[in-house]
Amino acid sequence: MRLKYSLKTAVKGLRTNRSRSLLTILGIVIGITAIMLVMSLGRGAQDLILNQIQSIGSKTIAVIPGRQPTGISDSLSSFSDSLKNKDVEDLRKKSNVPHLTRIMPIVFGPVSATKGNKVYQTTVFGVNNFFAEIYNIYPEDGRLFTDEEVASKSTAVIIGSKVKDKLFEPGEPVLGQKIRVKNQSLRVVGVLPNKGQFSFISFDDALIMPYTTAQQYIFGIKYFNRLVIETDSEANIAATVADIETTLRNNHRITDPDKDDFFVETQAQAMALVSTITNALTLFLAAVAAISLIVGGVGIMNIMLVSVTERTREIGLRKAVGATNRSILTQFLLESVMLTAVGGIIGIALGTGLSFVISLILSKFVGLNWAFAFPLTAVFLGLGVSGAVGLVFGIYPARQASRKSPMEALRYDG
Repeated sequence: MRLKYSLKTAVKGLRTNRSRSLLTILGIVIGITAIMLVMSLGRGAQDLILNQIQSIGSKTIAVIPGRQPTGISDSLSSFSDSLKNKDVEDLRKKSNVPHLTRIMPIVFGPVSATKGNKVYQTTVFGVNNFFAEIYNIYPEDGRLFTDEEVASKSTAVIIGSKVKDKLFEPGEPVLGQKIRVKNQSLRVVGVLPNKGQFSFISFDDALIMPYTTAQQYIFGIKYFNRLVIETDSEANIAATVADIETTLRNNHRITDPDKDDFFVETQAQAMALVSTITNALTLFLAAVAAISLIVGGVGIMNIMLVSVTERTREIGLRKAVGATNRSILTQFLLESVMLTAVGGIIGIALGTGLSFVISLILSKFVGLNWAFAFPLTAVFLGLGVSGAVGLVFGIYPARQASRKSPMEALRYDG
């Protein structure tokens, strides 16, 4: 029996029980849809974060306290109090870091902001005015705080749009009003526009104030959670990183680089780390989603075994007129592969459609700069896996069909 005839026979066999065939491939459809969703949304999330990191500027360098994490679980141990005021002062010296143009110390943490009887959980970011240029966000009402206000530990604060909505009545004047954080009265000097989520920061839910104020009056600390440094040129990034490391090791009396209590991260390194983490998470979630394909494969094997039993006389008749074991095996194997392939195509189409709708919702209604992603790797993976499932789980029923004795099959009256 030629392959073309086996294919036609397989298609005819599947059309005979269309409802059963559609129900059989449901597990495959769900599995492939889940894989498409995970990989498409994972790529969209990765592109969003990478674009936001890139928008910060290629000339910026982050200095983070603690040892450099080697994995996701190790990242929790990177927080420490190793970055102090003296470090900032020494890094500003041209003799130590000649290519440094600006430096921004950062302190942050969750707090409760109150006004009257209203309370809102928010996050304080203690920075200087460099933050507005880095993140490209400026007050839509009011102003930034000045360098003098940073130096004098002013109680000036810039609030996010959600903080304004939660603490103030519609139409109520905001600028010049007072809010309280940890029993400290703060004066509102600016209101940020609705920015949405920026990487891991939500400026809509933030209180922006001088880092000196946040250190002294809000958190009561004398260290920084992070330093952001700008160089005069991309070409001098490597030299600046080396100068930063030398200066901090001298300050912290570290002679062995393996014992650093800080680490320096460039934008390129940050993007590479984000790509590694998001790719790992996407593949993990895709593997979890693929478990449903095994369930679907077992269902296909079960239905194919039922089909073999129901068509025993047909198998016997074909063998009686000259069909070989190989041709019977090919026919039933083709039926199994075709079932999963159709399921894979439907799953790819459904997953793509759902991914597009979710991306549209995230960009239009949630406010994220989320672009729809259609990874071809997910398509090839979906088709390849669905075909492999059909092949693997179809072999046993096909072998059972091919091994039937023609005489016994013809006498079968079930």
